[in-house]
Amino acid sequence: MWLLRPPGVYAPQGDTDLLLGALRRTGVPRGSRMLDICTGTGLVALVGARMGATDVHAVDLSARAALAARWNARLRRLPVTVHRGDFLDRPTGRFDVITANPPYVPCPDRDHGLPMAARGARAWNAGEDGRECLDRLCAAAPRLLAPGGVMLIVHSALSGPYRTLGQLREGGLKAAVVRRSRKPFGPVLRGRAAWLEERGLIEPGQREEELVVVRADLAPRGG
Repeated sequence: MWLLRPPGVYAPQGDTDLLLGALRRTGVPRGSRMLDICTGTGLVALVGARMGATDVHAVDLSARAALAARWNARLRRLPVTVHRGDFLDRPTGRFDVITANPPYVPCPDRDHGLPMAARGARAWNAGEDGRECLDRLCAAAPRLLAPGGVMLIVHSALSGPYRTLGQLREGGLKAAVVRRSRKPFGPVLRGRAAWLEERGLIEPGQREEELVVVRADLAPRGG
C-alpha cells in the first residue's frame, strides 16, 4: 500500500507486518471500535478500517506522524480519526480492538530523549530495559478494552515478553504470545550491540532478534 511518509516518521517494516498478520488472523468485528497506538503512517489503522471497524482512532506523539496518518486516511476516505498526543490522554472510552507498535528498543540513558536531531528516534527508544511505554500500556489495557475486546502488542524479545504477559494477567486479562518472527539486527541494534552485550540483553556475537505479538483478551460481561 502506498503511504505518505514525511521524514522522521517510522516506516512500516517487519514488526508492522507481524502485527498486521496477527490482526488479520484475529479478525475485526464489523462495526467495532478500534484504537491504533503509536500509529506512525497509520497503516494498521487503515487496515482495521478496511476489515470492518467503523470507528477507528489512531494516536501518535509525533506531529509528523499524526499528519501523515490523517492524510493517508483522507486519501482513502476511510473512517479513521487521528489524534496527536499520549494514548492515555486521547482518545477516550473503551475499544473492541486495540493494536500497538510502541517504542521498545532498549537504549542507554545518553541516547534517551534525544532531540529531533536524531530524527524519529523516539519511535523506537524506550529506556534501558525497553519498557518505558510497554509498562504503561500493560497497566492501561484493562480500562482501554471493552468487554470481549482484544489487544495486540508487537515488541522485541529483548524487552521482556514474560513481563508483558505477567502484567496483563495481573490486570485480569488473558494473555499469550500469538506470533513470533526472527530478523537480523537493523542499523539501530547493530549500533548498540556492544552495549546490549554489556547489559546481558543479548549473547556475545548475537546479531538477530526475535519479535513477538502478545494478545490480551478482556472477558465479555458475564464471562
